[in-house]
Amino acid sequence: MILEIITPDKNVFKGEVSIVTLPGKNGEFQVMKDHAPLVSTLAKGNLTYANNEGSTTILVDGGVIEVQENKVLVLAEAILETAEA
Repeated sequence: MILEIITPDKNVFKGEVSIVTLPGKNGEFQVMKDHAPLVSTLAKGNLTYANNEGSTTILVDGGVIEVQENKVLVLAEAILETAEA
């Protein structure tokens, strides 16, 4: 599936991923290929995604997520920190 992460300042990431873990307002949740359509708000917390190159964790300062047709669009308020594993 395609993950795209955007902030008001820049496009942070766009690429193929196998799984995304997100900090929802009501707790952490995951999105994988063929997930049902979804729109949700995000809390401040870690967003982690995995692809062929490993996993990356980004600390986001809240935002909104939309999942539709194997595309995950994250509109983050801000990126506070990034760590690659």
